[in-house]
Amino acid sequence: PLPLPLLLPLPLLPLTRWRFFPFHSFLLQDAFEHYRCDRNVSMGMKLLNLSKVLKCGNATDAVTMRSEDDGDSISFAFESKNQDRLAEFDLKLMDIDSEQLGIPDSEYEVTIEMPSSEFKRICQDLSTIGDTVNISAQKDHVKFSASGDIGTANVMIRPHAAADSEAKTSIEVNSPVAQDFALRYMNSFAKASPLSDQVVIKLSNELPVVVEFVIESVGKLGFFLAPKIEEDMEA
Repeated sequence: PLPLPLLLPLPLLPLTRWRFFPFHSFLLQDAFEHYRCDRNVSMGMKLLNLSKVLKCGNATDAVTMRSEDDGDSISFAFESKNQDRLAEFDLKLMDIDSEQLGIPDSEYEVTIEMPSSEFKRICQDLSTIGDTVNISAQKDHVKFSASGDIGTANVMIRPHAAADSEAKTSIEVNSPVAQDFALRYMNSFAKASPLSDQVVIKLSNELPVVVEFVIESVGKLGFFLAPKIEEDMEA
């Protein structure tokens, strides 16, 4: 069983001409009250259908997920906190090539760790100016920029050591990187900020940006977004 709120914050993102933006979530065994998996299993589900099922549970419910070997469905059981209500649903599985969906491990030139609330604020503020954010990383700072019909905006952050580790900002730059990304999707990623006090952003030229939230004692949630290329900017 797993507390339902841990499963609900994932934003559903449709495919568009911004190329791709898969996400991955990794939940530790200790995040569950009970966990059993006899062998590695890959299960394909349509996100829209999964979201519909999860919305049938209440915020305080515990959810139990079960799937049989070689089964064609996964079951969800939502039990109320007082154990006076039990709702069960079966969701049909899909055949998905998990290898094609995997994100290859890459070495990133830039790693930024900053308060997730600050990341969310930057995305929201820049969205009032334009629909694209340019992230430019140098040795001693990172600049977030946007421009639009009404003007321009720039937010610069520098490394900051704090007694409270949740307020620190660290920047590791092996070589400078500057890329453009669609702000509407960055804002969608930022909706996961309540799950973690810190966000880790990884950048490399010609690679998708990684926006990752580490959830203490639970696991992590990561999003990937391809940079906008010149033809996208001109469209």
